[in-house]
Amino acid sequence: MPRLARLDAPGVLHHIIIRGIERRKIFRDDRDRENFLERLGRLLMETKTACYAWTFLGNHAHFLLRTGAVPISTLMRRLLTGYVVSFNRRYKRHGHLLQNRYKSIVCQEDTYFQELVRYIHLNPLRAGMVPHLGALNSYPYCGHSALMGKMKRPWQDVDYVLHSFGKRIGNARKGYLAYVEAGVAQGRRRDLIGGGLVRSLGGWAGVEKLRLRGQEHIKSDERILGDSDFVDSLLAQAEEHYTRQCQLQRRGYGLKQIAERVAEIYRVDAGKVIAKGRQQQLVNAWSLFCFWAVRELEIPLTELARRLEMSPPAIGYGVQRGEAIAQQNR
Repeated sequence: MPRLARLDAPGVLHHIIIRGIERRKIFRDDRDRENFLERLGRLLMETKTACYAWTFLGNHAHFLLRTGAVPISTLMRRLLTGYVVSFNRRYKRHGHLLQNRYKSIVCQEDTYFQELVRYIHLNPLRAGMVPHLGALNSYPYCGHSALMGKMKRPWQDVDYVLHSFGKRIGNARKGYLAYVEAGVAQGRRRDLIGGGLVRSLGGWAGVEKLRLRGQEHIKSDERILGDSDFVDSLLAQAEEHYTRQCQLQRRGYGLKQIAERVAEIYRVDAGKVIAKGRQQQLVNAWSLFCFWAVRELEIPLTELARRLEMSPPAIGYGVQRGEAIAQQNR
């Protein structure tokens, strides 16, 4: 059966899981972990992606991220490709290091945010990598230590997490620690790793048929963690997006047509839309072009950067500006 498409949009919360192929180690020592951390921190800040929780284990890792200036898929591709190349070079090995695609679960924030932070940060304790919760407080390869003020991670959004437990940092940290401690006895939480779509039902068409027969409990999807209404809403948005993309492709829309449409709106030459210029009108035109190309036509951000001979972060910022322009002008 074909793989399910990624679900993503600016501001979406993701629980990301990466695993080593055949359960092999992806971190053999602290040098590997520091290598991954350096790459992760740099890319998170570069792409304006928020990180609320993370942890490294021997053969897998967890992250709780919010989509920023670029899609999560772009961030993860750059992160994992760079790390695997360096890992293979260091150990003089070839071939795959990671198991298939990373797992990305879109999460309903108001229901699951605190649960996910706790679940992710308790992984080293459950795996026996630290002997007790006190040791986890200063364990360097888990975001819990930053939340406890023991480690400095400029790229980890500590304030956002703590403020969900209280307004004052001291009280919030105590509240967070008590919450984590209360979850130690829960063990592994399979309910926090996605809905589990029953593939044999024939995809969502089959699921919908069962739902109409009153079998509401079927309403789940391995890409989504949330209640039935959240799942419905997210899939409806995704379907609308994919339908629009197909409509544009059938109508023959490509980069040339987008550039011509932007040029018509701003009353400039189409060639100037994709050129590097500093005039505000041309900057706005270029930004709108980037937004429509990446968001509407689904042209990969890195591919557009290559075509325009610019860096992916620059295109990412253009997409953000273009989105604001599109919304402001409807």
